[in-house]
Amino acid sequence: MKQLMLNPTIYMYNDCKTFCREFRVGKDDLIITNKRVYDNYLKTNVNKAAVLFRENYGSGEPSDEMVEAMYEHIKRISYERVIAIGGGSILDIAKLFALKNISPVVDLYDHKLEIIKEKELVLVPTTCGTGSEVTNISILELKDKNTKMGLATDELYADSAVMVPELLQCLPFDVFATSSIDSFIHAIESYLSPKATAHTRLFSLKSMEIIIKGYKKIVEKGKDVRNEMLDEFLLASNYAGIAFGNAGCGAVHALSYPLSAAYHVPHGEANYVMFTEIFKVYQKVNPDGEIGELNKFLANLLECSEDGVYEQLEFLLDNLIVKKSLSEYGVSERELEEFSDSVIGKQQRLMANNYINLDRDQVYHIYKSLY
Repeated sequence: MKQLMLNPTIYMYNDCKTFCREFRVGKDDLIITNKRVYDNYLKTNVNKAAVLFRENYGSGEPSDEMVEAMYEHIKRISYERVIAIGGGSILDIAKLFALKNISPVVDLYDHKLEIIKEKELVLVPTTCGTGSEVTNISILELKDKNTKMGLATDELYADSAVMVPELLQCLPFDVFATSSIDSFIHAIESYLSPKATAHTRLFSLKSMEIIIKGYKKIVEKGKDVRNEMLDEFLLASNYAGIAFGNAGCGAVHALSYPLSAAYHVPHGEANYVMFTEIFKVYQKVNPDGEIGELNKFLANLLECSEDGVYEQLEFLLDNLIVKKSLSEYGVSERELEEFSDSVIGKQQRLMANNYINLDRDQVYHIYKSLY
């Protein structure tokens, strides 16, 4: 059994200027980013590189329509290297532009186009959440299918993953919160995945440890203290990305996708809505498996009993984002049936990584309990 795959070469620089100099960013490079990052960090450092701003092609979650609009522009640009500097949506989009065959994007995600990597790919995260810089997955909202789907193939691995803590300094607290919660859920889901190994669990555990200790410090000293820990949270996100890139995420992500797609709920926030309820089901059905060791680990970090782990996690996370019911987002009871069908019909790539098997009725009852 394969234990661990680490494909990109990982770099770390204190500031963006040093990164751009060391990577000789300039002519023949295509940079995909947003205007805020460009104005604050890149403007004087990228020479003659072609630059595209993600926000010029639509707002909200990355979608096939957004990628198609960008493709119409990009196909007229000559470039040898793709450099993405941004959050998870920018990194996921940029992965596609390292491929030879991109459009129609829906056909790409339906595996109707041959997947051939054609360009060098450099990924630089500006949040502490997705870990996308070290994974082979690109997630888009497919508008006609009314859901989010992931394309997972080794051709989507970056050649270089670059961590620059300076790029996180301007993160609003709500973005920091949702992205780091996403990172924590990557770590905890991948720990319980049937594909997890002793190697991947090392990354999962270290990521969870860094994040929980950081959250406890925020609760104690206030939101601004996060600025002292940006490099640590960036590492935690990277470790979680390595873990879930190998072992996969499961039901938390699968059940969050219909909510994000239908109501444009930020990814980390939608994950938090689902997280503890799903893990309570895991605990109830099979308390004697790997979840027992996980709960001991978390109880030690949280300084609580093993039985109180998920309540304590909710208390901790509620200091960053207040958890809402599905009805507060505008979800109707009728949609719970539709969401359940969508998960079972379209998210088996993720559901295969669950700690226990969840059937359609169990999925529905989880949604119902969150309503």
